[in-house]
Amino acid sequence: MQQEQAMTLRDVPVGSGARVLKLAGEGALKRHIMDMGITKGVEVHVRKAAPLGDPIEVTVRGYELSLRKNEAESVLVALLS
Repeated sequence: MQQEQAMTLRDVPVGSGARVLKLAGEGALKRHIMDMGITKGVEVHVRKAAPLGDPIEVTVRGYELSLRKNEAESVLVALLS
């Protein structure tokens, strides 16, 4: 089995999928991300990124979601192979 390499959701290339390992934020930011459906173990697919990288659009739990850079940086993920 391959070793998973951890990175933030912000670093996932457009067109790639990842599995959420951990939410690094605290308090209101962490709650906000969880309320959007991003929780440990869920698969996320990065669909698009704005020209300057903020925001990014991801598919999670069957719907599209836009995340700001600071939100995406607090989501630790492993790329799907």
